[in-house]
Amino acid sequence: MSDPFERKIYAARLTPHRSMTPHAFYLFIMIFCFGQLLFALPFFFMGAWPVAGFMGLDAVGLYLAFRVSFHAARSHETLDLTPLELVFAQIGARGQRKEWRFNPSWVRLEQTIHEEFGTERVALISRGERIEIGAFLGPDQKAELARELNRALIDARMGARFG
Repeated sequence: MSDPFERKIYAARLTPHRSMTPHAFYLFIMIFCFGQLLFALPFFFMGAWPVAGFMGLDAVGLYLAFRVSFHAARSHETLDLTPLELVFAQIGARGQRKEWRFNPSWVRLEQTIHEEFGTERVALISRGERIEIGAFLGPDQKAELARELNRALIDARMGARFG
């Protein structure tokens, strides 16, 4: 039988949205490079070869920008809530971890809502410390996160359930 105090009430992994999978990226780059080649060939044959070279630099620049974006996509945040503790961790793209631990009875969830744009910010507040969570999420995702986490915090404040 598992310990009621160790039972997870809520667990979430928040990741930035990426619109392109690695396979789609590969296809996009191939099509883009082929298109660049088609446009560069006439310039090359007319003797304006520097234009073709700069078009190749465009393709290299686009490739590097996407690689940087995919590297940044490795960053994420985790939330783990038990009846005794709320653990919030930010994990960077290089694996560096920053962690905060809160007592669920004393942590407060703050939600900043703009009437036109929706939820702008969700933060955990405890002992005068304010930590923003899910800053990279969209307004609807932030609102859903706040709703779910608020329900889970209420559940955690009721204490562990035995039997």
